Amino acid sequence: MITTVDYHTGGEPFRIVTAGVPEIPGADVLTRRENAPGHADHVRRLLCHEPRGHADMYGCFLVPPDDAGAHLGVLFWHKDGFSTACGHGTIALGAYAVHEGLVEADADGETDVVVDVPSGRVRARVRCSGGRVEGVTFVSVPSYVIARDVEAAGSKVDISYGGAIYASVSAGSLGLSVEPRHLTALVEHARRLKTALAGHPATRHPRDDRLSGVYGVIFHEDLPGDEPPDAAGSVRQRNVTVFADGEVDRSPCGSGTAARMALLHEEGLRGTLVHESIVGSVFRARVAGVTPEGIVPEIEGMAYRTGRHVFELDPADPIGTGFTLR
Repeated sequence: MITTVDYHTGGEPFRIVTAGVPEIPGADVLTRRENAPGHADHVRRLLCHEPRGHADMYGCFLVPPDDAGAHLGVLFWHKDGFSTACGHGTIALGAYAVHEGLVEADADGETDVVVDVPSGRVRARVRCSGGRVEGVTFVSVPSYVIARDVEAAGSKVDISYGGAIYASVSAGSLGLSVEPRHLTALVEHARRLKTALAGHPATRHPRDDRLSGVYGVIFHEDLPGDEPPDAAGSVRQRNVTVFADGEVDRSPCGSGTAARMALLHEEGLRGTLVHESIVGSVFRARVAGVTPEGIVPEIEGMAYRTGRHVFELDPADPIGTGFTLR
């Protein structure tokens, strides 16, 4: 039996596995990510694939943190494997840790839930009022621009890092908009771009090759701003992030937003990015600081619990750990 607590952040699912995962060896979270396929991939498939999940499912395994400075360690997964970062998942983990009493929270204030992820140490700053979670801010690892105007599959893309490496491209440059009616075409473009960028020098992480490779393609477009007058310098954009092999993020994508903030900060943005998803959910991001490694983005959103589940696998079930149709 495998138990989970499920959330969504901006419409994007996040399945937190609370029991039933074999021990995954490793001295730190990044090493555990390397070892996870050999020890717990059957659990990932069972929970992510149909009939218990779907091709756009997302979740995590809780593991020990790297040291006592963090509350949780986590391995993020999707239908094709294990990722290095997940902002929408970190937001959900912050809400989960407070809801379940894993971290004692200020009933009327902010409490940091510290989480070790494969790309480093991040924070979920949980804001409560009257004992109720009202918002969560994801504080990312340092994020930075890697390369601009990289030629790929007939397009020019900007490559940046926000805990994972993303390629950003204007949807308009492809004659498309970030709308559900263009989603199939955007997914096809994302697959072509990822294939074209495979092994490109600009997709190499400068310090740890285990973090290399384009994880997602972000299609973005500008929207008219409607922020109050005192929010000078803010911009509003809509995006859809297509990650792994054609998986679509329903949220504005947390680590993708961090990667976008690195690009926009370099372009001169000093205010807020109001980042809208393809389903209309919104994150608000700003730069909290600048370090030698890059900017430190803070991305505000909210996660909501959707259910508690007990999953099992009948040994006689011919479908076994499931399937995906794309």
